[in-house]
Amino acid sequence: MQDHRRLGRELGLFDTDPLMGAGLPYWLPDGAVVRHVLEEYVREVEREAGYRHVYSPVLGKRELYEISGHWDHYSDDMFPPMRMGGGAGEEVVLRPSLCPHHALIYRSRSHSYRELPLRIAELGAMYRSEPSGVLGGLTRVRSIQLNDAHIFCTPDQAVGEARAALGLIRRAYDDLGIRATRYRLSLPGGGQDGRGKYVPDPELWRRATGLLEEVLDGVDHEAVEGEAAFYGPKIDVQVTDPAGRESTLSTVQIDFHQPERFGLRYIGSDGRKHRPVMVHRSIIGSVERAVAHLVEAHAGAFPVWLAPVQLVVLPVGDGQEEQALDVVRRARARGVRAELSGCGDGTLGARVRAARLVPYLAVIGEREADGDRAAVRLRDGRRPGAVPVAELLGRIGARAADRGAELWAAA
Repeated sequence: MQDHRRLGRELGLFDTDPLMGAGLPYWLPDGAVVRHVLEEYVREVEREAGYRHVYSPVLGKRELYEISGHWDHYSDDMFPPMRMGGGAGEEVVLRPSLCPHHALIYRSRSHSYRELPLRIAELGAMYRSEPSGVLGGLTRVRSIQLNDAHIFCTPDQAVGEARAALGLIRRAYDDLGIRATRYRLSLPGGGQDGRGKYVPDPELWRRATGLLEEVLDGVDHEAVEGEAAFYGPKIDVQVTDPAGRESTLSTVQIDFHQPERFGLRYIGSDGRKHRPVMVHRSIIGSVERAVAHLVEAHAGAFPVWLAPVQLVVLPVGDGQEEQALDVVRRARARGVRAELSGCGDGTLGARVRAARLVPYLAVIGEREADGDRAAVRLRDGRRPGAVPVAELLGRIGARAADRGAELWAAA
């Protein structure tokens, strides 16, 4: 079984330290590369889809979360308030969610119906007070980097925006080489278990559920009670790890609650004030959980565009070391993430085995060095032979740019 906790440490992606605390992993250099590339990919996809990116603080006054409803319905999962200034000073909280901050950003300016839908996105940190017993690797952590976005739109636009969000999720899964196990319509639970957990507004739930059912029309899905957010139903995109464990990676939600609580408005075509709908969506969910799933789904052999090291250059002997270093420099100048594995790192066979998860290996012997060529070995075991260095770097760059799965397409 491919466990991301073991593989992540073997590959030097992340680790933990008891002095930092449980559920607070840190990212090592190769893991930071994967995270950075993934975050930039999401920003690129969002920009193309018309999202505007913002930054908001990780702290908020307790009053903010009282207004949003988090304090009444979600405080068990929040860290305790911190008193500022001592005495009767104000209390601030590490945010458990980005949506209240984005509601305030929307509220900071007046908006016309002509501006809607307004799509606000952020890769932002949030904090959840998870019990120690459920923490594990990157899948359950207390410090979360969330790919979050909120779309403020008219009621007539909500279904189309939610459908478009599902389309972005499907595109991302294709590019990342992962697949959704199923789509889940997550509804509130009834009886004693649901009492106090959800916003008590039956009309709100009816309207939001009806719209999400429209979004899922034609999509094979399952309705499950007890999995809704406290303020409304949601579509959860489920994935399954190699051990058969299912988890939620991406979500789409339609929210009438927070626009009401924050008094959000837009000026309609009739010149009057109207209440917008707030569509919450996350393409890849938390970066931590996304990387954990990618590590396991690909057994550490990331797609070329996401691999922390895309090319390892291996001189056969000391006499080819300088030529190998030149290939590394040229690769980096072209945006290819390349590393040298020199003769001091062991025999050629040992160095090849150590780089078994790297997509491309370039072996430089005497003949290759004299002709500015490299003997190429691919991660899948193929050996295309000796090719000009410029051609090799061009192929790697093209594979990374198109996010293709094929390592060596026919010329």
